[in-house]
Amino acid sequence: MIRLPSSHAAITAPLVASSTAFPGIPIGRSLLDGRPFHLSPAMVDDRVLPSTNSLALGGLGSGKSTTAKVRGRREHLSHGHQYVVVDSFGEENAGEWVPLTRDLNGKVIEAGSFTLNPVSELFPSEVREHLIRSLIVAVEPDALNAQAAHALQHALNHPKATSLNGLVDALVEPEDGRWPAADLAAWGVGAAIALSRYTEGSLRGLFDGDNAGLPETDLPIITFDFSRLDRNSPAIPSLMAAVACWVEHVWLPQSTAPHRHLVLEEAWQILLSPATSKLIQRLLKYSRKMGLSLDVVMHTLSDLGTGPAQDLARLCEVAHVGRLGPEEAALVGALLNLPDWAIARIPTLDPGQAVWKIGPDYVDIIQTVISEDEARLTDTSSRRRMAQALAVEQDTLDLEADADADVDEDQEQDVTVLLERGQDCGADDGWDWEMPPNVIDTRHMDAIQAAREGRCSEAADLAAIGEREDIHAHGINSNEAISWLSTRAKVAELCGDRDQAVQLRATVARMGKDVDWFEQAKDDGAPQWHRGPDPVAPVSPAEYEPPVKARRRTWPYLAAVAALALAAGGVWQSAADDKKEQAHQEKAAAYKGLSVTEVNIDGVTTKARAEWSEDGRTVILSARVDEEAKFARIDSGERTAQEKVAPLEEGQIPMPIRLEVKVPVGDRYEAVRMTVAVGGPHWKEGSRAPGREIEFRPDRTATDVKTGKQLKQYYSRLA
Repeated sequence: MIRLPSSHAAITAPLVASSTAFPGIPIGRSLLDGRPFHLSPAMVDDRVLPSTNSLALGGLGSGKSTTAKVRGRREHLSHGHQYVVVDSFGEENAGEWVPLTRDLNGKVIEAGSFTLNPVSELFPSEVREHLIRSLIVAVEPDALNAQAAHALQHALNHPKATSLNGLVDALVEPEDGRWPAADLAAWGVGAAIALSRYTEGSLRGLFDGDNAGLPETDLPIITFDFSRLDRNSPAIPSLMAAVACWVEHVWLPQSTAPHRHLVLEEAWQILLSPATSKLIQRLLKYSRKMGLSLDVVMHTLSDLGTGPAQDLARLCEVAHVGRLGPEEAALVGALLNLPDWAIARIPTLDPGQAVWKIGPDYVDIIQTVISEDEARLTDTSSRRRMAQALAVEQDTLDLEADADADVDEDQEQDVTVLLERGQDCGADDGWDWEMPPNVIDTRHMDAIQAAREGRCSEAADLAAIGEREDIHAHGINSNEAISWLSTRAKVAELCGDRDQAVQLRATVARMGKDVDWFEQAKDDGAPQWHRGPDPVAPVSPAEYEPPVKARRRTWPYLAAVAALALAAGGVWQSAADDKKEQAHQEKAAAYKGLSVTEVNIDGVTTKARAEWSEDGRTVILSARVDEEAKFARIDSGERTAQEKVAPLEEGQIPMPIRLEVKVPVGDRYEAVRMTVAVGGPHWKEGSRAPGREIEFRPDRTATDVKTGKQLKQYYSRLA
């Protein structure tokens, strides 16, 4: 354990609230003042911690999963909490949580070892329909429109619809109802094709059984082990949809535990799916009413992109951030509103250390403390240590062999001479490449070649897998990882998605790289680091050239004058282009595509936000107004949104107002304005609500239009 003197802690973390004591299980010790750190979110006063959901982030080996498993074990042993874990990564073809689950007498359910019937009578009718719709959207997001939804409802009432095969038959050959059977059959084609993936396609065996196969609801922990599935397979969002429905409609109503936890390990695979992210968002919003904590464990926020999936992280009131790179630490700090001193410490944290943020104010650095038994149950690095042990053993054997070997002195001298001269014993083989062929990285060209041949889905998968491998191997800011952004841009361009290509190249530019930097040949003519040499073109034999006719001696002077003129014009044009390019790069470097500020209007705290779309053609303007407001309205151009709060009934909890409009822009660097009007606690209907006009810019700045004063950014602590 690292313990700092109090004077050092005061300098390092002047805003820390480490004196706050939380009730619950022991987790570790503060590295700022040495005090023990306890936390059970369900036991904290809801006025201090409205939500008990948690988010754990950190790079490989940072200790985030170990801390999550230790917390789960202690919560169950101390307070009787129940856990359901969705696990998708581990060693020896088993999930990370399997040893802990077996130690607590829980149950491990492996994907593929059981078959679930989503239309079983054990499910209520509304659950059956909700689950079937989720399965359809998981494989065919656009298959359900109004007509298809009606055809599905009609088929679910058919006597055949007691299994998934029967439901597909009822969609293909419906009976007459409110509409003719021919119309119902035409409407249900898309849904039937999507469901046939589960009955005849690659996903069969998961949902085409005759029984529901529901697990018990009184076990201390249930782990759904998805580790054997392909991470890019639609089976993961499909199974997650089934698990979410079972959690909400079966497990939570029947469980008698004082508190329940749903753990999502490697959550980026689940949250990136639009179908499952909506289910998770629903569970997050109603978690307090359900007596549920959603515990999300993942590596980085960048895995989630910039869409709705990342917004789900904001709904977690407890955050545990292990070691990350500086840029990723800045992104996490912006999302969680961490102070500067905490963001600066994240890249330097050791395994088991993390920045914790609880509620709106408490920030501390905690060293997790575990016992030997817990270390055995939570170990996920046994293969690495085995490899290290084998390497040490091999080195020892090599040293012993060298000591026993009788080496001829003359031969040794000859080898030394060859090494000093820089010669290679295999030079006769003709190796003149910078890298031997066994370490040339052909993955980039494989992805680009697949895109050129029209296999766009395969190309995107190859690029995503390669990028993920290099992030894990070299870090998110490494050249190896950044080069995949350029490759993905090339793939997107070849596949016709120019908007994505532009966005990816802009990301590379913001990171200080030329868009195609890794494709550029070196000065010495050597091949790029990620590929082998280009094939040598055959040289054609020299052809006969007729003698050159003698020219007058005046032509060199004319040519020199013309060359000077062209050179001067070229220098002037080059300087102008360089200046224009520099200005463009400065704009691109400052571009964030986001501006958020917090203002007080009529005594009510209001968060105003502008977020530019990926293609730079639209801006989403939004406002979040605290619970005290009675009225709120936002205006931008011809776009308007407003909400008036109805009088609250007795015992009803006030909810914040959220408003949003989308406005078009002609340029991704264009500023936009929004007027926010808010009626506070004393506002009366019919009176004019006070307002402020704000100008947002995509470089993360905002200005009060009336006063011209620059407003403080909600994320300004990162600046």
